Amino acid sequence: MSNKLCRKAIESRLATWAAARVPALPVAWENVPFTQPTSAYLRAFLLPATTTGIDLAGAGRTYRGVYQVSVVAPLNAGPGAAEGIADELAALFPLNTRLSVTGLTLQVVTPVTAAQGAQDATNFTVPVSFQYRADTI
Repeated sequence: MSNKLCRKAIESRLATWAAARVPALPVAWENVPFTQPTSAYLRAFLLPATTTGIDLAGAGRTYRGVYQVSVVAPLNAGPGAAEGIADELAALFPLNTRLSVTGLTLQVVTPVTAAQGAQDATNFTVPVSFQYRADTI
């Protein structure tokens, strides 16, 4: 069990949703080549916290962290489109959602939260995140 499985559990759900959405949303995954489109897209990040032991025998582990999806939208179109996608992400990962993969069950332990949007020379970005936890025994 590892952070790799936590990533797989979350990203498989995100990838399925993004591909099925109309229009589909491209996702820039960590350390994967990506060509930035001129339309909206997502940037996904797993931010793991320190793994802890949960029993005296040293067999169990708790994996915690933050999963962030940055919603990147074209500049000068207002915040509405990016904020709408943030709302869709909140519906995709509601509080207490359980995701299972290869013997690991991960739980969303905080509501999805959108932070203040920021703009650069070409984009308007809204960071959206939630905390997760997975216990192994």
